[in-house]
Amino acid sequence: MFSILKLAFLALLIALPTSAVALEEGKSAPTFTAHLIDGKSFSVESAKGQVVVINFWATWCPPCRQEMPAFEHYYQQHKDQGLRLIAVSLDEPVDDAKVSEVMKAYGFDAALARETQHKGYGRIWRLPLTFVIDRKGILRKDGWYGATGIDQALLEKIVTPLLEEK
Repeated sequence: MFSILKLAFLALLIALPTSAVALEEGKSAPTFTAHLIDGKSFSVESAKGQVVVINFWATWCPPCRQEMPAFEHYYQQHKDQGLRLIAVSLDEPVDDAKVSEVMKAYGFDAALARETQHKGYGRIWRLPLTFVIDRKGILRKDGWYGATGIDQALLEKIVTPLLEEK
């Protein structure tokens, strides 16, 4: 009986997203660094004072592509208020040109997942996946929980109050 319980517990741990233990809203955001597609570097640490939205996506993911115009619209409205938006593509290297082509339509930053350090956000297996970090480097939205997609209304609800904080 004990072995069955141990196996059940182990199965439960495996089934949980790897971020369930590492991330906690209201605590410091995990380390995130990126070599952006435009050649610049980015880190959450250097972005303190800005509100950071990190979105994991892929060109082959229809829900990801559907939310990109909302990100762009919101970004264009709020970029002068200290908003930083990073779209992190999980596409394979063979699709790098496609990622670059898609991102030409958007004004926010982009990176390839293999050129980021994002281990603290867990094993990214579900897309789209979005995290929001406030001006002090505190995680305010853990994308593993709640709605998976982002739209204009959700951005207004979650990000706008953070932009209004000084």
